[in-house]
Amino acid sequence: MASLGPTAAGEQGAGAEAEAGAAGPPSPSSLGPLLPLPREPLYNWQATKASLKERFAFLFNSELLSDVRFVLGKGRGAAAAAGGPQRIPAHRFVLAAGSAVFDAMFNGGMATTSAEIELPDVEPAAFLALLRFLYSDEVQIGPETVMTTLYTAKKYAVPALEAHCVEFLTKHLRADNAFMLLTQVKKWKLREARLFDEPQLASLCLDTIDKSTMDAISAEGFTDIDIDTLCAVLERDTLSIRESRLFGAVVRWAEAECQRQQLPVTFGNKQKVLGKALSLIRFPLMTIEEFAAGPAQSGILSDREVVNLFLHFTVNPKPRVEYIDRPRCCLRGKECCINRFQQVESRWGYSGTSDRIRFTVNRRISIVGFGLYGSIHGPTDYQVNIQIIEYEKKQTLGQNDTGFSCDGTANTFRVMFKEPIEVLPSVCYTACATLKGPDSHYGTKGLKKVVHETPTASKTVFFFFSSPGNNNGTSIEDGQIPEIIFYT
Repeated sequence: MASLGPTAAGEQGAGAEAEAGAAGPPSPSSLGPLLPLPREPLYNWQATKASLKERFAFLFNSELLSDVRFVLGKGRGAAAAAGGPQRIPAHRFVLAAGSAVFDAMFNGGMATTSAEIELPDVEPAAFLALLRFLYSDEVQIGPETVMTTLYTAKKYAVPALEAHCVEFLTKHLRADNAFMLLTQVKKWKLREARLFDEPQLASLCLDTIDKSTMDAISAEGFTDIDIDTLCAVLERDTLSIRESRLFGAVVRWAEAECQRQQLPVTFGNKQKVLGKALSLIRFPLMTIEEFAAGPAQSGILSDREVVNLFLHFTVNPKPRVEYIDRPRCCLRGKECCINRFQQVESRWGYSGTSDRIRFTVNRRISIVGFGLYGSIHGPTDYQVNIQIIEYEKKQTLGQNDTGFSCDGTANTFRVMFKEPIEVLPSVCYTACATLKGPDSHYGTKGLKKVVHETPTASKTVFFFFSSPGNNNGTSIEDGQIPEIIFYT
């Protein structure tokens, strides 16, 4: 992938100098020994250029025939930090022919006649990319500079270069550069928000991070993001990564942030720089082994938080914790839910036996949880183990030991898996729930076939079958597990 061209100092006169040896200087006797000849080495350079594009490309970033200079790097940004302003030569006619903004600058009612024009808000590398395009139609952009080039192309109304930048983003956006580009989006949004469709660009980056989270957080650009971007990522329900690995990446970011702020890399300082981001890590989604091996020994959590989380993993009823326990579904689209019962009745008892129902579905889906009935005796808490088992192979595809609170109504209450479970068409599965708690409501007038339709997606059809053996009474006709929550 090509990066933007070198600095003005490095490129200045590059084309002209390359031609010096080929054309050769004219004879001194033909012009007179006393005549100053600053452009002698460029004599007859036009003869070696077969096309208009070649001739204009030869003039790119060259003093030859130039009638204006742009001074960049006097304001903020990388150029200013690198050592002062850079002067880039150009030709008014070429710029005016390629940009309405330059045309107005040089030929409009308030045209400038200055030989030098300061551009404090434009990065030299991006400006050179713009000039290269105007002189030669060549496009040279890279992930580090695509946003600055896009900003410059928009600022000077060069839509063809804008389109190349957008195409670059869509074609070259990958997990290993998504965070770096997201940082660029944020930077240039602050510079001139109206010039960017920032939400769309940010959405492209975030979607890539969702799909390949592990690769994205392993890239160098991840530790360079700011705290607001980190929080925006941690808030997402669609990251495809185990929470323990996400925690490890967040610790790496905290160590880098301590160094940026010139703080000693201590447990306390890592906790300090993380701030609100720490509360967005979903510790309840980890296994007790993952928590014990990582967060519990990290020193970032307080002793009280570690104890409470260990209690959450090990005892029933589970104490409430301050951390989110909602699964990261790593799924697209809208959450869907089907209910297989048409009526609700009272008094369904529990004695340690699992409620089970078999089902098939007509298309591939990802199941994220069940809706279960709660107590007939008012608000209470239940302990529950939920599972999905592939019936023929007797293989448990996913399970969660958790709990839920109910309010005493006949409503259903969501119980979620820690990770989505893929279910394939025409394969028989068993939905299983083992509840511990008081008598509950239950469903009756069950349906053998339930169809879920949406305006934008094809139908999802569930077929239900009674499961052999003791199922605590649950069957097609009545029982527990009224709802399946899924994504298509």
